[in-house]
Amino acid sequence: MIRITDQYFWNLVFSLFFFGVVVMAAIILETEARIPLAELELVDYVLITLATWRLVRLFVYDAITKFIREQFWDVVKVGKGSELEKPRFGPRRTIADLLSCPWCFGVWAAAVVIFFYLITPYAVYPVMLLAISAVATFLQLLSNLIGHKAEQLKNQNE
Repeated sequence: MIRITDQYFWNLVFSLFFFGVVVMAAIILETEARIPLAELELVDYVLITLATWRLVRLFVYDAITKFIREQFWDVVKVGKGSELEKPRFGPRRTIADLLSCPWCFGVWAAAVVIFFYLITPYAVYPVMLLAISAVATFLQLLSNLIGHKAEQLKNQNE
């Protein structure tokens, strides 16, 4: 019988790995950053935030990256068909949890975006692409919400 605490080991391993990567990135950025952290302006924070938000949506929700998420799920036979379910334990379970949790993945995504934004001027282009895409995504979601609310009001008045 597998206890829920059996998964804690892998969660700890990935947390320590993440902590180690962040520490190494901070050491690298201390000497190699193209923009010192203290010199970031509001526009930089806005770009980093929007790019991170879009990256999270891309990897946690979007259909185009579903094939990446599915690599960490198990195929289980159900009747004549099959379904995907998270592994019960192990490193694949931790990664499946990470890729299905926007808050968890957001921390990793933010670390990646910040590192590359600060280390190389070439990161500005993908960060801008992701940031503009985030605004477009937000506007699309907002327009869908407004359209849905208008449709509900119309149906109530009929």
